[in-house]
Amino acid sequence: ECPGTGSAQAGRAAACQGCPNQGLCAAGAAGPDPAEAAELRARLRAVRHTVLVLSGKGGVGKSTFSALLAHGLAADETKQVALLDIDICGPSIPKMMGLEGEQVHQSGSGWSPVYVEENLGVMSVGFLLSSPDDAVIWRGPKKNGLIKQFLRDVDWGEVDYLIVDTPPGTSDEHLSIVQYLSATHIDGTVIVTTPQEVSLQDVRKEINFCRKVKLPIIGVVENMSGFVCPKCKNESQIFPPTTGGAEKMCQNLNVSLLGKVPLDPQIGKSCDRGQSFLAEAPESPATLSYRNIIQRIQEYCEQHHLQEEKIM
Repeated sequence: ECPGTGSAQAGRAAACQGCPNQGLCAAGAAGPDPAEAAELRARLRAVRHTVLVLSGKGGVGKSTFSALLAHGLAADETKQVALLDIDICGPSIPKMMGLEGEQVHQSGSGWSPVYVEENLGVMSVGFLLSSPDDAVIWRGPKKNGLIKQFLRDVDWGEVDYLIVDTPPGTSDEHLSIVQYLSATHIDGTVIVTTPQEVSLQDVRKEINFCRKVKLPIIGVVENMSGFVCPKCKNESQIFPPTTGGAEKMCQNLNVSLLGKVPLDPQIGKSCDRGQSFLAEAPESPATLSYRNIIQRIQEYCEQHHLQEEKIM
């Protein structure tokens, strides 16, 4: 297993063989150098809370959750919210946020985020492509460079919540965002799964990754957790939890289950139109579940902030 980027065995352990970041870790360059760290701190000093959204498995609704988390937080007009999409090869956030075709603008203070509302800004590699169908065929170093640029060169301004949507897995993008943000702070991560064992198997790896790199885990969200027929009201398990689902996994691994979000076809329709499902279907059981989960994340972040202030 990965010894962790801060370990004396980083890049030297047997488990490091074949890792694309082995050389960086062995050279002690896995994190930003002091000059880079100072730049990142300066740029992100006005970001109050940072939350990463992870999933070991693709297709579990992680980007959908990130988009709706951002919409839910921004529903409070007194809060400034930023959504950063670091899924370099599959940037779906522009489509989900109704920003497809938008371009990034340069100002004297850096790149300007693209705004959905006055208090909700978005940044994604999707804004840098000439067409949404363009393939991004990049090796790790170029991906890492763009992630650094997003953090260092985007004029985020005063932000209450920075939500980072990540690709599936535990690889380059994940190591980079954790290492660069180590110069500032991360409140924690939300891990998204679906109920079936095929998904949970990869999510366990993601939880181990978080623990290896000392990334706090806010909790797990079980997405697509059953489907209630709008006509007959019977509930069906589209993805049967053959091993107990996220609830059993959370008990075994001692992490919090933030909530279960049932399937609702309207979620997909809203995302395809670039609209907020929470606003379009306020009475849906999925919306109520999302709002409870968002409230728990807010409470966690506030408690984490108070603990940091006590330490300082």
